[in-house]
Amino acid sequence: MRFITNVQNICKLRPLIHKLDSKLMRKLFFICSLISLFSCEKNDTIDLLPNVPVDVTINLNLPEYIDLQIPTGWVYTSSGMDGVKGIWVQYTGGTPAYKAFERACPNNDCNAPMTFDGSLKFKCACDNSEYSVIDGAPQTSGNSQYAREYRVLELNATTINITNY
Repeated sequence: MRFITNVQNICKLRPLIHKLDSKLMRKLFFICSLISLFSCEKNDTIDLLPNVPVDVTINLNLPEYIDLQIPTGWVYTSSGMDGVKGIWVQYTGGTPAYKAFERACPNNDCNAPMTFDGSLKFKCACDNSEYSVIDGAPQTSGNSQYAREYRVLELNATTINITNY
């Protein structure tokens, strides 16, 4: 008899529990929506570089790419679909093994490609702005655009592929 009474009491409470769950779910949904809305940030940066297809395969055994077999060795590419102003490629000797960046200056419409003198920075000839070779971060105050980095895939021990897709 006691069991039946408990079941009847639970059945009486069920609509109340459902109503509370419904209100709680609405409040939770509202709070999550507000958090999502306010966690968005405005992105006013404008990418001045055109989106061009990049697909360069490099045979590391060729004489023009021999420097990519030495840690911190680097080369410029100028063949095939190689970005806007060419690509700078470096063998890091670590992880990732290779890094590749667009040589076009990302903050202004400059006709001259960025240069690299062996230090830790690229330099834009038009406005002397500098960018890190580690991650492409701007090193000159007032610049917000990063140097465009490309994906480098090691196809085998002697071949890499640089792409933007």
